[in-house]
Amino acid sequence: MLTEQEVNEKIAQIAARISEDYAGESVHLICVLKGSMFFTCELAKRITLPVTLDFMSVSSYGNGTESSGNVRINKDLDEPLDGKNVLVIEDIIDSGRTLSYLMENLGSRNPKSLRLCTLLDKPDRRVTDIQVDYTGFVIPDEFVVGYGLDYAQKYRNLPFVGVVEFIEE
Repeated sequence: MLTEQEVNEKIAQIAARISEDYAGESVHLICVLKGSMFFTCELAKRITLPVTLDFMSVSSYGNGTESSGNVRINKDLDEPLDGKNVLVIEDIIDSGRTLSYLMENLGSRNPKSLRLCTLLDKPDRRVTDIQVDYTGFVIPDEFVVGYGLDYAQKYRNLPFVGVVEFIEE
């Protein structure tokens, strides 16, 4: 669906926008594990401001291909967010349930600002309204893997974004 070159060019564009929007300040990136790990690392390398990182694991998928709707925090942050410019980094936004829950949770922790950045957005699947401040690509309703996205923990390491095609027997 998206080549490695297309993804890298888009990440550079997003990083430039973030650097401009937060000019003169620092930004605290929250990497939502595991999927956004690749995107977060590449994005952080291209942001020209002081950056700090923390990690959070939130899940609503398990090993399936559709959100279960049950959101749980598997790993919480190591540092408080008080007074920080917080940018949540996600690999893909699908139904919006997980991110809606997460943004509300993080907003209650007194950040100076709270924004959301995603590499991929599937608005056709949205069931919960969520504001995305930085979007890499809007994609159709396909199940995708690569660049951190997985199917049952496989294919995350692909350097591009590809579509999984399920063959019925």
